[in-house]
Amino acid sequence: MNREKKIIFAPSLLSGNFANVSESIKLIEEAKADWVHLDVMDGVFVPNITFGHKMVKDINNITKLPLDVHLMTVHPENHISDFADAGADYITFHLEAAVHSHRIIQQIKELGCKAGISIVPGTPVTALSELLPYLDLILIMSVNPGFGGQSLIEKTLDKIELLNTLKNNAGYNYLLSIDGGVNRDNAALIRQKGIDVIISGSSFFNSEIPEFEANLIRGNK
Repeated sequence: MNREKKIIFAPSLLSGNFANVSESIKLIEEAKADWVHLDVMDGVFVPNITFGHKMVKDINNITKLPLDVHLMTVHPENHISDFADAGADYITFHLEAAVHSHRIIQQIKELGCKAGISIVPGTPVTALSELLPYLDLILIMSVNPGFGGQSLIEKTLDKIELLNTLKNNAGYNYLLSIDGGVNRDNAALIRQKGIDVIISGSSFFNSEIPEFEANLIRGNK
């Protein structure tokens, strides 16, 4: 097990109130979260549809927190410029949705954003081997993407340890992020695996005291 480190906490707006986004952002800020995680779903790569770059732009106008945009879309290369212009700080796309992943990483960085890639539970870490030197973030999906409120697939946590080993051995600089089913009951195990960024949606927004939930997930006393 790795010694615990400071966690970047990124509540997922997917579980917030879309009818009052500004109130959801206020909850995130009051909980002293580090980032805002924004799930962009196209109804093709995943079943649901959420929002596009206009929403990201509007959110960028009401918060100074970094915006962590997760593209769950086919042909992510067609959307990078719009989300960069909207104010995204991190843009993460899915390995499974792209053919020319290295080119997309270059595209994201050329537009001044940090480049991330995500893998679903059924994709092995080995599929990322040629891309690791170029990445700023790797998002490990611990549920099958597309719906909030799912239970964490514990086997996916093995990927955190493997990616940390590869990172340390080769001197890579990517952050490791996890999304899906994270709550106060499993957060300690996730932190011990060596995660850098924890994303939480339902557990955070459904809590009676979101700030208290955020502190439990981060391991703050």
